[in-house]
Formats: sequence, structure tokens, C-alpha cells
Amino acid sequence: MTSIFRSNPDRPDNQRADNDQSADAIAALDALSSGIAALVERVGPAVVRVEPARNGRRSGGIGSGVVISPDGLVLTNSHVIHGHHEARLTDTEGHNLEARLIGEDRDTDLALLRVTSARRLTSAVLGDSKQLRRGQLVVAIGNPLGFEFTVTSGVVSALGRSLRASNGRLIDDVVQTDAALNPGNSGGPLVSTRGEVVGINTAVIAGAQGICFAVASNTAKFVLGELIRHGRVRRAYIGVSAQTVPVPRRFSQEFGLENRLGALIIGIEARSPAAAAGLATQDIMVKLGGETVAGVDDLVRLLDGTRVDQPVAMTVLRFGQLVELTVRPTERTSA
Repeated sequence: MTSIFRSNPDRPDNQRADNDQSADAIAALDALSSGIAALVERVGPAVVRVEPARNGRRSGGIGSGVVISPDGLVLTNSHVIHGHHEARLTDTEGHNLEARLIGEDRDTDLALLRVTSARRLTSAVLGDSKQLRRGQLVVAIGNPLGFEFTVTSGVVSALGRSLRASNGRLIDDVVQTDAALNPGNSGGPLVSTRGEVVGINTAVIAGAQGICFAVASNTAKFVLGELIRHGRVRRAYIGVSAQTVPVPRRFSQEFGLENRLGALIIGIEARSPAAAAGLATQDIMVKLGGETVAGVDDLVRLLDGTRVDQPVAMTVLRFGQLVELTVRPTERTSA
């Protein structure tokens, strides 16, 4: 007579399999923890505490900053340093450094400092924020509530957000994360698992949990270059707010577009150059001046000072059709 054996979930083979799976999970967590610790050891020394100073005396609140060149260039938030021309910095070893303001851009809540001492500093690398993906692990380093050099981790919750700055302007191409931020984190770096700075932490939504924002590193690179060259950011203005969205694949194929992403127009100011050009909400901008617009950061980058008072061609997707328009940007005035 043939015997029929039923599988027993409690038999030793299953127990060994469960133990193996647990061991694999623990090993994966250990590897992740080690990776985060390694990137903090690499980037942490480039993070500084920022205290605004006036006439050599400490004044105002406390923020964070990140050294982005060995000769002492430091990125922080405009709202940390605004109204001051000097700052006192403290590094992870407790050394105090004096710094002066090179320039600030309140439109993106970014400011650039230069350390006045001759000592070479540990610096971090600005990465490519266009390579970020939702769900990607990120780490924030800063001085929340005065607790020096605190590390928190989370994921990229959303990309291409818009955030209103303290001067009322919309900051485009903002990275949303659930890495815990608090007052004092402002100006510190948001770091990828590759150890690259992919954002400058800037804001927390009051009363919300897990909704924090950082200015994308590509926007920071643009602002950095302008502040070094001119001490201010000269921008072209067309009068739109936008967010990064995918370009439908069927349209990319139909029109031969290289874009995987574009800039969705979600708002147009009255009597603005964009309104005069016939741009409409729900248009997806895919080219400006013949260059690909693969999201809001490209739109921000391309609207530089060279575009002011010059006719610029725009290509947009409008309800499945490719539409060509011409806009004449004006200079964006400082708030």
C-alpha cells in the first residue's frame, strides 16, 4: 500500500530554511548599517555648525552648512545667514572658523560663505540630483535644535516639488524626504548612499511628520556658480511654476523626443512673459532654446541671465500635440 506523506512545517528542514533567511536578513541589515556609517564618516567632517555674527559677536540662531571645496567654500541656507555678513563655523573636531558671506539667493534659500582662515578643509562632493529616484535611501547631517552633528536617515519621498521661500517666491525642484529634520538642520547636506550631496536641507512643514525638504543639488550648483562669478544670481523670468513629470512614452516615440521627463506647467502669473507667449497650464515643456528640459531643474538652469530680453523658443506637449512658442524673458527682480 502506498503511503502519502504530508509536509510538516515544523520539521527541521523548514527550521533551517527559516534560520538561513533570518541570517540573510541580518547580514543585509548589517551591510546597510555599515554603509551608512561609512558615508557619514566620509561626509560628516565636511559638515559645519553655522552661527551668524555681527561685528564679531554672535547673533541670531544656529544652522548647518557643508564645505564644498577644500579652500573653504561653504553652502548653507539664506535664512540662516540673512542680514549678516560674517559667521562663526564649528567643525566636527570642535575647531572654530571665521567665514564671510560671498552672496545669497533668497529665491532658492541658498547662501555661499568662504572660510577666511588658510587651513584646508575636508569637503563634500555635490552629486547629480537628476539621478535621484523615489524610495532611494538618503541621510541628513546637521545640528538639529543645537544637538551637534546629528545623523538621520530616510527615503526620497517625492521629486520636483515646489516650496515657498521666506521671501514669498516659489523654490522649484525641491526634494521631499522623510529623513527627520528640525530647526538647526537648515543648510546641512542631504546625502546619497554614494556619499554625494544631493540636496541642501531647507524646511520642515510645521505640524507634519515625515515631510521635509531640501533644495536639489543641481539647483545648488547653478546658484553656486552665479554667486562666485557675480555675487548674486541673475535670472531670466517667464512667470511660471512647474513640477517634474514623466513624458508619456507614446509621445516621446511619436515626436522623437529624447525626454524621459519634462516640466509640467502648473501656474502662470498674469501679464508675465509666459502669459504673453501663450503658454498654458498643463503644458509639458520639453525644450527651451533648443535644449532639452528634462524637469524643473533644467528649466531653472536654462533661465539664466543670458536669456534676459532675448527671444527664446519653447517646445511643449499640449494635449498630445507638439506646440512651438516663443517667449521673451525679463530679468527676475530680487525680492
